[in-house]
Amino acid sequence: MQIGVPKEIKNFESRIGMTPANVRELTSHGHSVLVETNAGLGIGSDDDVYRQAGAEIVPTAADVFARADMIVKVKEPQPGECKMLRPGQILFTYLHLAPDPEQARLLKESGCIAIAYETVTDAHGGLPLLAPMSEVAGRMAVQAAARCLENVCGGSGILMGGVPGVRPAKVTVIGGGVVGTNAALMALGLHADVTILDRSLPRLQELDALYGDRLRTVFSNQENLEDHVLNSDVVIGAVLIPGASAPKLVTKDMLGKMRTGSVLVDVAIDQGGCFETSKATTHADPIYNVDGIVHYCVANMPGAVAHTSAFALNNATLPFIMQLANKGWKEALRANAHLLNGLNVVDGQITHEAVAIALDDAYTPAINTLN
Repeated sequence: MQIGVPKEIKNFESRIGMTPANVRELTSHGHSVLVETNAGLGIGSDDDVYRQAGAEIVPTAADVFARADMIVKVKEPQPGECKMLRPGQILFTYLHLAPDPEQARLLKESGCIAIAYETVTDAHGGLPLLAPMSEVAGRMAVQAAARCLENVCGGSGILMGGVPGVRPAKVTVIGGGVVGTNAALMALGLHADVTILDRSLPRLQELDALYGDRLRTVFSNQENLEDHVLNSDVVIGAVLIPGASAPKLVTKDMLGKMRTGSVLVDVAIDQGGCFETSKATTHADPIYNVDGIVHYCVANMPGAVAHTSAFALNNATLPFIMQLANKGWKEALRANAHLLNGLNVVDGQITHEAVAIALDDAYTPAINTLN
């Protein structure tokens, strides 16, 4: 199979769909890999490194899209990229279609086979291709929050960990999954006062066993959520419903009751955000203020640490890329039900139920497309 890797074009996005090591793995199995020139500079790998791994370097994204049987990316295709896709071509990347009807429309019109990293599952009920970036985003959320608390960013001027004799920041993390756990880990490491809310009692028990009295665990209901949000210096939104839009858990009314200079970091922004006042921002212009509350809602947070993120992601994606390349998409999806769960769009049809519901579109079961 001919696999194409274009340069990412989203704002401040320096990750790449395939590292040189993964290119070498694919080419050693008889596949060919096309890489757009300079696509790997953000992870410290120039064209010569990719050539040595066996890739062919091509001058433009148009060359990649025109020649490749499968496109491997990181972020969702931008409109211009969607228009370069063709019927029968495989697209393997993050899509986050639920809050993005325009992208969904363009992918349907292209006739491509779009497989989303974020809805591929595993035998343990996890999301193995989302988890590496969730780890990065959770840790970065605390870095971002610490910066946003500074007066120069409109924050309250509280140091995340405080100093002897002065209290640390109160941090509330909504969601005890991969993002939330990594955010809590970093906040605890900075000696913040950390509470994590979740609706799963088994998960709260696991977190309690892991962190003991260093971390406060609270069951998430409306009363507890509002109480902790209103009394926090930092609130990190880390909720996820696979494929679906994130629920709006923090309302605009709550903002009016929070302390001026408090910070909201919405890691769920790729799925529409879990704060009612959230809107996607970029690394170039990451924050805005609503009712005196600082909002950080960057939609591709891990893109700012491209080296770490790209290698972590590639470690997870390689087995699935290899399956698709070795078997073709239909046979690979027949053989792997977890990869089948990643199928979002085929030949103009939405094949993931949660995505179809979020978009108010017709749903075609993925298994029906394999005949």
